[in-house]
Amino acid sequence: MTQFEHANITVPNIDAALAFLLNAAPDFQIKTDQTHQDSYRWVHIGNESCYFALQEPHSPSTSKDTRKPYQNIAVNHIGMIVDDLDNIKLNLLALGYEQNGDVTQEKHGRRLYFYDKAGFEWELIEYDTETLTDRYNYTD
Repeated sequence: MTQFEHANITVPNIDAALAFLLNAAPDFQIKTDQTHQDSYRWVHIGNESCYFALQEPHSPSTSKDTRKPYQNIAVNHIGMIVDDLDNIKLNLLALGYEQNGDVTQEKHGRRLYFYDKAGFEWELIEYDTETLTDRYNYTD
């Protein structure tokens, strides 16, 4: 079975991305944080089974995101399964993160979207079943 291991993302501010991820995914930890001499910074953050490889832009002039999500070719959002959507939502709101829409209730779970401080969208999903065919059933 194929499964997700990592995604490599260039972010405008690694510290801002880390702050969001450490609150949105409480089981995540920083695995490595390195800046090689005369190079850019990169960090791996995740848990035992998956991680995000975050890196800074190679040039400060490219750190502004000018794309239009859902219109330009790029990643629109990344979804993460979480254990306690309600607590994570309250924590992120208290920290000043912007919620995008209301919680969407589905047959076997709920989902919610947030923007990090750089404007990147993250989808948080909480399932009420371990049965994968129920989680990913696209019919009513």
